[in-house]
Amino acid sequence: MVPKKINVQEKFQLFSDHWNPRILTELNGQVVKAAKLKGDFVWHAHELEDELFYVISGKLEIQFRDGTIVLNAGEMLTIPKGIEHRPVAQEEVLVLLFEPASTVNTGDQPQSELTKQNLERL
Repeated sequence: MVPKKINVQEKFQLFSDHWNPRILTELNGQVVKAAKLKGDFVWHAHELEDELFYVISGKLEIQFRDGTIVLNAGEMLTIPKGIEHRPVAQEEVLVLLFEPASTVNTGDQPQSELTKQNLERL
């Protein structure tokens, strides 16, 4: 079977909501998710998983308790497991997330309206 290529820009056109990642592909127990972000997310940590943010467009702030890293289009950041963080997007940001398939977006925080499980596959 020949694998199918993925046009990331086309996938982003299929949805408009924020903080609701979609799975684009899987490999070796990891998933690549596409998400649109806008506003402030919750402070959280992932105790067992590293998380990688790759910004496709816009400007994303990743806040830490002792500082902030700003990511622009074409930049990425790996957040090691156990590090508390909060993504903030003043304007809409398009990101790809690379993380284990078991990763819950709100990490160690109680489930809320922001918690997304059983993600849609595009």
